[in-house]
Amino acid sequence: MRAVVIEGTRGMESLFVREVPEPEAVGDRVRVRVRAAGVNRADLMQALGRYPAPVGAPADVPGLEFAGEVERVGAECTGGWRVGDRVFGIVGGGGLAEKVVVPEGMAVRVPDRLRWEEAGAVPEAFLTAHDALVERGRVRPGERVLVHAAAGGVGLAAAGLARAMGCYVVGTSRTAAKREHLVREGYVDRAVDPTQGDWPEEVVEATGGRGVDVVIDHVGASAWEGNLRCLAMLGRVVVVGLLGGVKVSCDLRALMDRRATVVGTVLRARPLEEKIMATRAFAERVVPWLERGVVRPVVDAVYELDQIREAVARMASNEGFGRVVVRI
Repeated sequence: MRAVVIEGTRGMESLFVREVPEPEAVGDRVRVRVRAAGVNRADLMQALGRYPAPVGAPADVPGLEFAGEVERVGAECTGGWRVGDRVFGIVGGGGLAEKVVVPEGMAVRVPDRLRWEEAGAVPEAFLTAHDALVERGRVRPGERVLVHAAAGGVGLAAAGLARAMGCYVVGTSRTAAKREHLVREGYVDRAVDPTQGDWPEEVVEATGGRGVDVVIDHVGASAWEGNLRCLAMLGRVVVVGLLGGVKVSCDLRALMDRRATVVGTVLRARPLEEKIMATRAFAERVVPWLERGVVRPVVDAVYELDQIREAVARMASNEGFGRVVVRI
């Protein structure tokens, strides 16, 4: 089978499409013929030698998600999967290949309304967003939510899920056109420019002076002080990404005064049991919304497998709106 293979640590220049052995579906595993897969920043970081695959995942084949058809079912599977079923899900690696093998509990049925390219844009973004909002951020209907980098894949998923829960959503984006699009298309209620020094005041003003209950932060260090300034009493900051740095100096009084909670989250490195739990929660809560069109994936661009370098470059440029997907 064909797969993206990492050779070296030169980033995009280390990505090649090669013939590799097909994985076997044994025990409680199913093999999926992949039709589409999203491209993630972790793929580039792995190709730079900065984010090795977890134990059990292919060390040299990137890809954190898949969407495709069940091709083979292991002898110990009990979940009722059949050959031809449309499924999607997350993996620790190996998603950017023609075939992938996953535990049956990590596969989720794809809603009929989603095309392959749309299905490939869903798993990593929506699983991460749902886990950050509901499990880590304990968001409740009607609360006020700030989503940083709201025009990215996880940002759009988080904003969509929060809106579906009846929350008031403020999103940040550095690009004026993206901010306008976010508001015009109803992804957020208000969009602010995080490059302006007074952005926390704008967030507070947008929420009627009350601040936000939950922050979904993809930025990290550079947004830390601003996050605390616009946080409401009993607010929660969920750190999902670190694009703006990893180290901060913290005024603990600000946390104490607000009785605030700060938590971090990551999916890739979790034990399999926890990943299955997150997948089940996604299947029960988010997939019905996808089926009804309450939330929807946003595809920025679609590339073929042989165009993997162009796909990763598009993702890394931060110029797009939504997910970059590879058709396989």
